[in-house]
Amino acid sequence: MWLAEVVRRAFEGLDRAGQWLATLPIRLLLAFEFGNAGLEKLRGDNWFAHIQDDFLFPFSILPVGLSWFLATWTEILAAIALVIGLGTRFAVISLIILDIVAWHSVHAGNGYNVCDNGWLLPLFFMVMLVTLLFTGPGKLSVDALIKAGTKYKIQG
Repeated sequence: MWLAEVVRRAFEGLDRAGQWLATLPIRLLLAFEFGNAGLEKLRGDNWFAHIQDDFLFPFSILPVGLSWFLATWTEILAAIALVIGLGTRFAVISLIILDIVAWHSVHAGNGYNVCDNGWLLPLFFMVMLVTLLFTGPGKLSVDALIKAGTKYKIQG
């Protein structure tokens, strides 16, 4: 009986810690990957003209420069949002749209393998993004602080 109680308490401790920490590594990994991609676009040449015909509508009809700007700044700003956990679900929805467009226009025709620029990596990103969409950023985030602050409004 005492072993069952020890296990129960350990799992309760993990549950409490998970509310604070479980999504943090996902947020940081996605922020690193998308942030680096955005910074590479910021410093690099626009190569979207080569694949614009493969973009999904309505991105296929946007000027190439605008598409490049939107992708670059979505990746950079969403990465910052993910690190601090501010507007997390908005950032995640933006990255899901970006990931779908990238998957369709860049990765889908290359097969599964990451080494061949295939669709495995965008699939991993999508799984992590959908997880954050449904769970939120966790308690270690600005979003959680804002949510807690709205529960305890100071009256004066």
